[in-house]
Amino acid sequence: MTAFPSVSVAPVPGVGARAARALTAEFARQNAATSALLVGADHASAVVAAAVEALLPGDTLTLVPGADSSTDLLRGHITGLGSWVADRVKVVASLDEAQPADVLIVGEPLTGTAEEARTRIEQLTKYLADGAVLSVAVPAGPGRTQGAAAELFRQGALFGVGSDLVVRNQPPLRVHKLRFSPAEVSAATTLAPAYRTSSVPVTRAMHIDSNGVAAAGIALGLAVLARRARPKSKLWLLPALAAAPVAAFFRDPERDVPGDPSAVIAAADGKVLSVERLRDERFGEGEFLRIAVFLSVFDVHVNRAPVAGRVADYFVEEGGYANAATAAAEHNVAAYTVLDTEHGTVVVAQRTGLIARRIVQRAPVGTLLAKGERYGLIRFGSRTDVYLPADKAEALVSVDERVVGGATVIARWKN
Repeated sequence: MTAFPSVSVAPVPGVGARAARALTAEFARQNAATSALLVGADHASAVVAAAVEALLPGDTLTLVPGADSSTDLLRGHITGLGSWVADRVKVVASLDEAQPADVLIVGEPLTGTAEEARTRIEQLTKYLADGAVLSVAVPAGPGRTQGAAAELFRQGALFGVGSDLVVRNQPPLRVHKLRFSPAEVSAATTLAPAYRTSSVPVTRAMHIDSNGVAAAGIALGLAVLARRARPKSKLWLLPALAAAPVAAFFRDPERDVPGDPSAVIAAADGKVLSVERLRDERFGEGEFLRIAVFLSVFDVHVNRAPVAGRVADYFVEEGGYANAATAAAEHNVAAYTVLDTEHGTVVVAQRTGLIARRIVQRAPVGTLLAKGERYGLIRFGSRTDVYLPADKAEALVSVDERVVGGATVIARWKN
């Protein structure tokens, strides 16, 4: 009988509600009927609660008890949640009784050596369906064990999906979401935008990207140092007062993504610089319709996927740092995310500007992106270009028009 043994004598790190939501995010974002397998389930854990909350009609969830639970405790817990949940959740005594699933969630953080992690991962991959996602957590930090395990995951997962750092957990956890076989491109159209821990909620409708939290923290730290170094000087006020606007630059508002499957949406907030047809051999033969949007320092700089698709390639081209609103910006440093979609190749270019010097892209090759999903950002003034197959799309915006990332329809697929 295949069990899921504990390989470490150290106390198992806890998983709070935020980390549980990150662990179950790939299950929760599925809008089509999905099977999930939760290994190491505890009837009282936040992970079980988050997985049950993610259930939709047509979904199935299989639970394998962990060291702190049993089949009887889990079944009693599930039965107590009502018939709607009980009809969709199955409790088995061991992995031998489970079937391969679309999403496999490990409910207990992995600890121990890299070799122990390898053995456990190899055991679990047998229970992944084609294109399935394995979601696991390891304690965050610079320790040798955690670093070795993280490197093992990076080497083994060839088809996405990425990882999230959950700081608000005791201890902090790194959640890895990995795909070991390619997913169908069409699967992206059934997904909701993924839950990411890279945004810190301020209100229900407004978040601050983690880059902004770090930048504001640095500014406040400088203010404290300046105050201590020169207590009679007012210079400490400069970094202290800068903290709030720096954090505000990294604001990440919630957006209502249009449900129209034929709609192509803006990848960023800003003003339309150009709408043109061109050829670019880097992305294939034929013409592309390119819609370029300039982002001022006052715009939201979080980038979103304009269409649903699978990340086929990602590369950065070196260049200058000309004003992003000028023609010279064509030769600026730019990061290109190439998407395979049901309508052909779509490319999103994140271009630096006069002030912008840092591009963040969080979607590894192989990742499925839902329409409107956050996948990166550019620090300070910049430009974002969307390339669409010219024979399959028509533009709906014009030069100087303002667009809202994740909400404005900039083009539409032709029938």
